[in-house]
Amino acid sequence: MEPLIQPVSLVEEAAALRAGRPGPEEHVDRVFTRIDRTDPVVRAFVPEPGRHARLTAEALTLADRTAHDAQGPPLYGVAVGIKDIIHVDGLPTHAGSALPPGVLGGPEGGAVRRLRAAGALIAGKTVTAEFAVRAPGPTRNPHDLGHTPGGSSSGSAAAVAAGMVPLALGTQTLGSVIRPAAYCGVVGFRPTYGRIPTDGVIANAPTLDAVGLFTSDLAGARLAAAVLCDGWTPVPQPAREPVLGVPTGAYLDRAQPAARDAYTRHLDGLGLPVRHVDAMPDFEDVMRHLFTINRYELAQVHAELFARFAALYRPETAAAIRRGQEVDRADYLAALAARSGFQRRLADLATDHGIDLWAVPAATGPAPRGLDSTGDAVMSAPWSYAGLPAITLPVGTSAGLPLGLQLVAPANADERLLALAALVQTRAHQ
Repeated sequence: MEPLIQPVSLVEEAAALRAGRPGPEEHVDRVFTRIDRTDPVVRAFVPEPGRHARLTAEALTLADRTAHDAQGPPLYGVAVGIKDIIHVDGLPTHAGSALPPGVLGGPEGGAVRRLRAAGALIAGKTVTAEFAVRAPGPTRNPHDLGHTPGGSSSGSAAAVAAGMVPLALGTQTLGSVIRPAAYCGVVGFRPTYGRIPTDGVIANAPTLDAVGLFTSDLAGARLAAAVLCDGWTPVPQPAREPVLGVPTGAYLDRAQPAARDAYTRHLDGLGLPVRHVDAMPDFEDVMRHLFTINRYELAQVHAELFARFAALYRPETAAAIRRGQEVDRADYLAALAARSGFQRRLADLATDHGIDLWAVPAATGPAPRGLDSTGDAVMSAPWSYAGLPAITLPVGTSAGLPLGLQLVAPANADERLLALAALVQTRAHQ
């Protein structure tokens, strides 16, 4: 069998397709061949009878629609994977569950509509942990099939890492874009809360959920973000090097020793100015408030479905919902108030210390062995709690498995985040 790690450049594929290389039907044949050859092993996509015929029809319709467009839309013909908690017209939504698909239906997600308007083809639904909680799907890490790809956006990360598609959508409530991207050795971008529409997404926790994306490289993330994010305005490449912030204390202590050592060496090797700040002295309280919000909202989202189909939920999901049912509303409101204070604190610390980006590990370590867990989201969780934009870049390996460097920017500074990330990446490769 050919190597599983054969990532495809989104920028290069989009440019070639706009230039007519290859034509629509040949391109669909290639996409289908990539999926058909690799997915039986990686299991990133939800099985779909008739995928080839559907994609061919979509490609021909797109070619007719854009026949008189000399330049072509930015993602013309690009095949995209969509996490199976996001509704797509013509494809059932299972959300990784055994619930009847009919009860999970809904209008197509706004992010999917934006992709279609930009010329993308929907390659299919990608595997998710059940309802984007913790019960893992069957997807395996393309770097080592005995290791988890992470979750809950497991299929999207693995599909991009294995080169089945150059772009895939995921969602993040705690760490479900950043962590699987790091585990699978790809770029994962989680924008500021609300910058990509979440309509048409089966919610996990509505005040935390964000739609994010996976690409093989940073240039692809910038192209996709410009299509997907509200009001995207490109910024010039910054003239000066960014100042990086390192949040010392209990947060960083959650990283495994080998991953922490690799992170420190990488950070030192960048040669960029670094500010060490005790940003989360109340880290355990931050995590407690985060899980209070998450579990309370999860229980509210599933109140009707769980009452009808509790026996069909997997044990991990059912337990999380039951914990949410026990959360007192006063505690939930207090956790929301605490989040506002945490957001202000991070913003003030960045201003006071001249920090452009927080630079932290993307995960506690490389992908754990086994498929019964999706790994620990703790390195992403505080930033998700604050709703801040984050991106992870592949930065080497540990025990032969990928590691990621997570960069976090102030709210709504997504464009600047990706521009500064390019500078960081350039320094990393010098």
